[in-house]
Amino acid sequence: MLSRLYAKWMYAWETALTTRDTNRIVRPLEWGFDWLQDFSPLAAQPHSNGAHVADDYARMIAVNADIVARADEFFGYKTPADFRLEARHPQLFPTNVRPETLQEDAEIKRQAETGELEEAQFLRFTSPVLTRFPENDTVNARWYPARPPLDSKPQNGKPRQAMIVMPQWNADAFSHNALCTLFNRFGISCLRLSKPYHDIRRPAELERSDYAVSANVGRTTEACRQAVVDIRSSIDWLEQQGYEQFGVLGTSLGSCYAFIAAAFEPRLQVCAFNHASTWFGDVVWAGQSTRHIRAAFEQSGLNQDQVRQIFSIVSPMSYMERFAAHPKRSLVIHANYDLTFPLEYSLDVLKNFDRLKINYVSKVLPCGHYTTGETPFKYLDGWYLGHFIYSSFKRLGERAPLFS
Repeated sequence: MLSRLYAKWMYAWETALTTRDTNRIVRPLEWGFDWLQDFSPLAAQPHSNGAHVADDYARMIAVNADIVARADEFFGYKTPADFRLEARHPQLFPTNVRPETLQEDAEIKRQAETGELEEAQFLRFTSPVLTRFPENDTVNARWYPARPPLDSKPQNGKPRQAMIVMPQWNADAFSHNALCTLFNRFGISCLRLSKPYHDIRRPAELERSDYAVSANVGRTTEACRQAVVDIRSSIDWLEQQGYEQFGVLGTSLGSCYAFIAAAFEPRLQVCAFNHASTWFGDVVWAGQSTRHIRAAFEQSGLNQDQVRQIFSIVSPMSYMERFAAHPKRSLVIHANYDLTFPLEYSLDVLKNFDRLKINYVSKVLPCGHYTTGETPFKYLDGWYLGHFIYSSFKRLGERAPLFS
């Protein structure tokens, strides 16, 4: 009885949080072949521009198969030559128009103008994957260099360690900064990476980071490609600074990007997936947060199985064996009352990790997707993440096996 009441309360709270923003837009289905034609010859061939959905669907399936088969090349890149650190006052870059958020944004701007807010350092460079939005193509990562951990004395020969942190979809520029300062206390430096089309990278025409995930299939795919390449490029910069051991933490959409990056990047030995799923299209179809995108697909006559297939390129499931091929230690956190990453898809991740004998730790939150960011659940989530990152990097630093 109590469990049913708790579930009812949690689902109601979760639904309230996913419906409070009024600026979600139902955009029409666009296949977006033009976003992929530079890589796949199949995308460059003539198509119906929406006149014949069945024909365009078949072509997109073929493009997915072509790209997944050549994924090493698709997620490959040339190291950027213009890495630089810039100092500026942090800005919020809100993605909703709620009064409390706009008030917070105004206060941060006031503090910057009056000198109450200190400048921060940001790593900037040109993404190896270029889009048609110049502001999006300049990568942005807030830099949190670490001092020696508070609980130990500096030791000669200890490897320098760093994390890439990828927040959730539509995160503002302050999201996950507290995690970076926490990891700094462990002696781990952090790059808090702005995902494509997020915060300072967001085109002026958008209120939300809609171009990262939308009913434009090709653009959504290219955004994932850019995110993965940006993560790998950031590790290149860290190596240039003398860092030796690396991890990645991703939340929600950031978890998807982090997983694919780790599948193609053997330097990532510590991985934390804060909400995870196997198939990108299943989340788009079944999740509360993407119901406006599902509406566009339904209006064009597509079903869940078809949406799953057209997003194969950006699905962790497509690269599960590749992820398992390199030794690493992973944390997978899921929530029992998640309406954005439905529980069955998170459990599917664990089943596949077991099938492939991937070394991982599983933690469960007694809340939902959005409520993970609410008290008291955010502290439990932070404890799981912090303890895992600390213990995994400590073992790496001691040159001990990760898997004993």
